[in-house]
Amino acid sequence: MPNYKKTPARPARSTAPAHKPGSKSPKHRGYRPAEATVTPAKKRWSAQDRAKRTDSRQPERGGDRRAGRGADRATDRRPDWQPEGTAPHRTARPDRSARSEYSARTDRTARPDRTARPDRSSRSDYSARPDRSDRPDRNARLARDDRPARNDRRMAFEHGPRTDDRPRRDDRAHRSDRPQREERQRRDSDFYPKRDAAEKKYTAHEDVVLERLEADAIQASDVIGVTFADLGLGANIVRELSALGAQSPFPIQAATIPDVLKGMDVLGRGKTGSGKTIAFGAPLVERLLENYGAKSRKPGRKPRALILAPTRELALQIDRTIQPIARSVGIFTTQIYGGVPQHRQVMALQRGVDIVIGTPGRIEDLIDQGRLDLSDVTITVLDEADHMCDLGFLEPVQRILKETAPDGQKLLFSATLDKGVASLVDEFLVNPSVHEVAGEDQASSTIDHRVLLIEQSDKRAIIEQLASGDGKTLIFARTRAFAEQLADDLDDAGIPAVSLHGDLNQARRTRNLEKLTSGRVTVLVATDVAARGIHVDDISLVIQADPPDEYKSYLHRAGRTGRAGKKGTVVTLVNNRRKRKMDELLGRAEIAPTFDRVRPGDAVISELAAL
Repeated sequence: MPNYKKTPARPARSTAPAHKPGSKSPKHRGYRPAEATVTPAKKRWSAQDRAKRTDSRQPERGGDRRAGRGADRATDRRPDWQPEGTAPHRTARPDRSARSEYSARTDRTARPDRTARPDRSSRSDYSARPDRSDRPDRNARLARDDRPARNDRRMAFEHGPRTDDRPRRDDRAHRSDRPQREERQRRDSDFYPKRDAAEKKYTAHEDVVLERLEADAIQASDVIGVTFADLGLGANIVRELSALGAQSPFPIQAATIPDVLKGMDVLGRGKTGSGKTIAFGAPLVERLLENYGAKSRKPGRKPRALILAPTRELALQIDRTIQPIARSVGIFTTQIYGGVPQHRQVMALQRGVDIVIGTPGRIEDLIDQGRLDLSDVTITVLDEADHMCDLGFLEPVQRILKETAPDGQKLLFSATLDKGVASLVDEFLVNPSVHEVAGEDQASSTIDHRVLLIEQSDKRAIIEQLASGDGKTLIFARTRAFAEQLADDLDDAGIPAVSLHGDLNQARRTRNLEKLTSGRVTVLVATDVAARGIHVDDISLVIQADPPDEYKSYLHRAGRTGRAGKKGTVVTLVNNRRKRKMDELLGRAEIAPTFDRVRPGDAVISELAAL
């Protein structure tokens, strides 16, 4: 072990404070003479001193404790630790016995004796008060009839009018002199029949067949060998239509395109999937191209064409069809609809567009905000005009049409165009040409209509069996909750399904519809919001889980399949209680379906699912 040098221990520090000698100069303020005496340390008690003090405090046995305590206080002496010449000890105070007794005080005044108070008997007696009988009698008071009459009084202020100066009720005008309610001017409406009309009355919720507008029918054989170029469309538009798959025009297109190019007001009626969007979209672009085309492309320019649709899905479908046709000739489009923030739509209008495609609600909002000006719109299209009237958009559409150019061209297209739009036709269209396709009945249709009579408890099992096929299936439900629940049940059963209804935001609705179009899911469960807005060409089966209430809804639901000449099947599930009502509805739609009574697992269901 190595030898370490031990450090010597440091001397213990003294607990007594070390006094500094101070300055050595006598004139300095900190001068302290070296011979100054130091204050002696305080005297400490020893153990013997404490023992003597304790013995002196103990009293003798048998003695008075109180006296002993007093004696201890009198003889208690601590060691005299104070130096000589200091202040005397506390024991030098005078004894308590030398103090003056309290009883010797004579300076207090004597209190008065209680007997000096006056006796109660000397107080005044209550009997000295006057008797109640001395008061005046009530009968001697002023009688009520002695008061002045009400009409002789005056108001509190001298300058106020008399109460009888007010006009009497008899001086007022009699009720019969007021103008009667029948004399007021009433606004006439020709959209609904008068109450006193002799014909059959109906309300908006009743499913009635309105009279069809007289139309020029065109046969399918009349358009054989006709091309879009023969109808008057330009080469760029014809080339783009060929890229979209439209090699030759359909009958409704061949009937309406020439009149649209002439600048006439047109009403076109054609079944769903017959090509109505191209029937008004292609000539609209050609008309804008003829009227200065894409030369005036200034930022912030006003739109020159407007297309109105009842639903957002239908507006998006129209834009997907018209946008490539317009871009081929340098014309731009934009969509304006609700359910999404309006910032992007406003920015598109500020950049400048030529064609606006949207719904009446958001378009009217932007007009009220001053962000949309339709004064330069010369062509206005109403797609599904009758459905917009049924949804309550008649007055908004009328206000929007009044914002457009007064001499502009108006086009109305729908699958069920009837007298329901007569007010719009009479007010805004001038000598319109009405066209329809002849022979569009069930015999010439490519859609097979089937009605399955089921028990209500078997509905979900039958729907699951029908939707298990390989083709794309579209299921219609009446309520949003049932549509969402049915989509979840099918997805849990291993059938990819999504929903489409009004509770979903626009982004999710567009995403779910794109999943069906791309084939990522095979089943789409939707409400009637999608009956006029879904454009998927390869839907093979349409299932109506809840039957519609109107024949128009049935036609538009069925029109989601069998589009562009392809085959399709429409299956309606009905219980026994609704069979008669379903017969009447199909009769108004001029459809004779096949009825089958089925149970889960039947061969008929498997046959329909395999289509």
